[in-house]
Amino acid sequence: MKYQPKDKRALLQAALGRIPCDLAIANVQYVNVFTGEVYPATVFVHQGFVAHVEAGDPQADLHLAKAVYDGQGRTLVPGFIDAHVHVESSMLTPRNFAAAVLPHGTTTAVTDPHEIANVAGEEAVHYMHDAALGLPMRQLVNIPSCVPSVPGLENAGATFDAGTIHRLAKLENVHGLAEVMDFAGVVEGEERMMEIIAAAEEEGLYLQGHLPRQTGRMVSAYRVGGPWTCHESTTSEESVDKMRAGIYVDARDSSISRNVTAVWEGVKNFPCLDRLTFCTDDREADDILYVGHIDDVVRHAVSLGMDPVLAIRSATLLPAQAARLDNLGAVAPGYVADFLLLDDLQNLQVKEVFTAGQKVAEDGALLVEIPQQPHPFEAVNSMDVPDLTADDFFLAAPAGCGEQVAVNVMTYGDMEVSTADAVVETLPVRDGRVDISGDSDLCYAIVINRYGNGTLAKGVVRGFGLERGADGSTVSHDCHNLTIVYKTPEDGYAVYKKLRECGGGIACAAGGEVLCAFPLPVGGLMSNLSWEQVAAQSVAMKKALRQVGLQQKNPLLRIATLALPVIPKVKISDLGLVDVLKKELMPLFPQA
Repeated sequence: MKYQPKDKRALLQAALGRIPCDLAIANVQYVNVFTGEVYPATVFVHQGFVAHVEAGDPQADLHLAKAVYDGQGRTLVPGFIDAHVHVESSMLTPRNFAAAVLPHGTTTAVTDPHEIANVAGEEAVHYMHDAALGLPMRQLVNIPSCVPSVPGLENAGATFDAGTIHRLAKLENVHGLAEVMDFAGVVEGEERMMEIIAAAEEEGLYLQGHLPRQTGRMVSAYRVGGPWTCHESTTSEESVDKMRAGIYVDARDSSISRNVTAVWEGVKNFPCLDRLTFCTDDREADDILYVGHIDDVVRHAVSLGMDPVLAIRSATLLPAQAARLDNLGAVAPGYVADFLLLDDLQNLQVKEVFTAGQKVAEDGALLVEIPQQPHPFEAVNSMDVPDLTADDFFLAAPAGCGEQVAVNVMTYGDMEVSTADAVVETLPVRDGRVDISGDSDLCYAIVINRYGNGTLAKGVVRGFGLERGADGSTVSHDCHNLTIVYKTPEDGYAVYKKLRECGGGIACAAGGEVLCAFPLPVGGLMSNLSWEQVAAQSVAMKKALRQVGLQQKNPLLRIATLALPVIPKVKISDLGLVDVLKKELMPLFPQA
């Protein structure tokens, strides 16, 4: 993709100095992301594009600009690009997301509306696309590739196929195929994924990948299959193998997974780092407010020992190259004039933000208005769940099992990771129900389809971290069915009632009463409140979750991947326990 000026001949004349440019940014230290140099320069902008960068004599041609902006000796770098992000995971609508991230220097986001697509299909993708038009930043849309993530193992609100890819590829700001999560389907050459990838290639889309915890031949096979990026590297070994295979490693610092350290430790001694890019994947509003966005990822990488200029390249030029964005990611002739002024290369604080040559933010504050544009999709209630009672939250034991029963318990080995195993445990049975009251580390889990299918499944979870009450959410990747982890049926039922009532969101309860609720009525994933309001609600929800025992770095998303059947080894969906690697359902009671 290449952005074109309205009048290329005029831009040519401005580059030659034959007509005045609209703007000159003078008195700056210019970071050249092609060469790695830093030197004094003046940047000339015309019609939203860079016409010329004068380094020989930065003061010589200032008369060739209609306006001169004094950069006050600050460091000028390209606008930051988030290589992979789910806007929905910020729990903000696209317009409010823009208001939140622009002051942090994110001028382009390569977005994957996979989450909302699982809720409402093509209509949801159209919404995310249309709601992002006319913004003072670019939100480029990749078409979700795996809706649902694994067919037959969960029920989503929609199903995408090759025809869907062809239809959505016609949208103005659609640019790529989003993370191909069904990596097993890719490496085995399964028909569904091969057809979807072929459709994307026919449409000229670039292919984003998703290959967690894989090395060696699996990496080779996945790359042969088509995708050429991956944001799921959590170990140094993964990072090394993927980068050596030519895959762009999107080093991720999200609200739940901070992987930049592990990635950097693996690749820091490589002579060439042209396959290292940065992304946030999932960052909540309060993290953006108090910590930052891609600017925070850059600072983190530098704190680990990465050269600041190389870190800036990984947040600008390299993600643009990975996404085949021909004239984004650099401040150079013919490129879109998206750039930042930083205080310096040590602190890397974003002071001023320009998009298409217009100043849009300064000192953390947005300078342009982003008017709200209500959309019919935002008023649709996505909560079509079955009518349940508190009794439905008991876990019935198989008939005739006696006073105890063998159960496949979904077991987390680490409070901070999303991977789990199935461990067979013998649990007591009382009054025909599995009883976990004697083990403080056990919880019940229920996944309730919210798209009118009427399906639900229950299980038992160990190592989740809940000490009392219940935690429930419709932010439940990837189908976003209503997922609740609970100690008692009363508490599970209280959360169910609250989230059904408010149209989706996150809630916790104790003693049969709701302690806190975080309504997300837009598809059960987003709020149409301002980003400041959403940030405050997020903080309050996290505080409440910690009160019921969830002491993880981010308790809000502890439950988010419980039902995600592409993260090894075992998950639970609305259809039952899932053996992720075998891609099949497994029995809750193995001996029944």
